[in-house]
Amino acid sequence: MSLHEMHLALGMLLLRLVTGIIFFFQGYAKIFRVSIKEVVEVFKEPMDKTWIPTAFLKPFAWITSILELVGGFMLVMGIFRDFALYLLAFDLFLVAFAFSSIKAMWDMQYYFPRFVFVLLLLMLPPEWDSLCLETVIPMLFK
Repeated sequence: MSLHEMHLALGMLLLRLVTGIIFFFQGYAKIFRVSIKEVVEVFKEPMDKTWIPTAFLKPFAWITSILELVGGFMLVMGIFRDFALYLLAFDLFLVAFAFSSIKAMWDMQYYFPRFVFVLLLLMLPPEWDSLCLETVIPMLFK
């Protein structure tokens, strides 16, 4: 591996690990620390003002939290990278839809970095992401 290839691989590793850590701990906090019940309570009042039934709030909170936890874990571990990115892209779509329904001009300070990281990982060649379990131990993932 040339020095340039190593820099590409390390850059992708850093991007994948940071993205995975951010999503994993966000999902972990919503499920195990804050609790889904409290997440639902925070969004109940703003969602009452939208056309979306509040009955969708609890399943939505569970779905997004699980997507973040599982997708983040897979990215950190370097397994099923593309599938993890699709899960997280779907999560970002759901979150953008929900927040835009509440308020068209919402604060994207937490959303935008996650969006950019996932978008970058989807757009950059997966061959550059060579420092992951799937490439180190390929027989386990065939």
